[in-house]
Amino acid sequence: MFKKSLIILALIFTLPALADYDPMSEEPITSPDEFYKEQQEQTYSEETESPEFEYPSYNQPETVEVKPTKNYPEIYRSLAPATHSYLHGIDPDQYYDMKDATWAPYPLLRLNSYIYFKNQSIEPGYYLLTPREHKGSWYLLFKQNGKVSHIIPVYERDIVPEFFYEKHLPQPKLTGAQKVHMGVLNFLGKFKSTKRKDPIKSYMEITDLENHFVSIVIYYGNHKYSTIFRTVKL
Repeated sequence: MFKKSLIILALIFTLPALADYDPMSEEPITSPDEFYKEQQEQTYSEETESPEFEYPSYNQPETVEVKPTKNYPEIYRSLAPATHSYLHGIDPDQYYDMKDATWAPYPLLRLNSYIYFKNQSIEPGYYLLTPREHKGSWYLLFKQNGKVSHIIPVYERDIVPEFFYEKHLPQPKLTGAQKVHMGVLNFLGKFKSTKRKDPIKSYMEITDLENHFVSIVIYYGNHKYSTIFRTVKL
């Protein structure tokens, strides 16, 4: 009977303390029951909270598509040789491109060795490269001494990026007086001027590719034209 009385007294003094216990407080734990209760509440809190780096279902990261590398052998096989030609090898549009320019606006290619396109062998030498359209398709003309010697199909025509020419073409270095003089001429030229117009801007890129292929890309005006050749004849 005496032992039961002691147990009842212990519960009377312990229960208020457990009722007021705060697991988030910094007060020390004074009994195993308090420690067990705190562990249970901490585990439940970790299970219900979302992980720190988990993406919400409504905002999943987008998949980035990687653009595949061009299949140059397939591009080369799919290109058909040109079936048209120019009378006496003269490009009739060349006059209109050059009538307002002091020099030829076309990129100049210097070949040190042969390159090949299907049944055409382009021998070493100097060529003015000119993009031309024929019946809805684009071709690159190889000109020597003012005459068309080869007509190569273009497999891709695209827009020239903004400020491309400013980054890749050398800019003339002018003195202060020359800058003022050119500024006056450009201003007056808006109204009336007899000076020649600036030629069409152009640029050329040549890249050696795998499996004996070579890429030639011509930038001419607002567009660029891509062609492909072989360095070894099939």
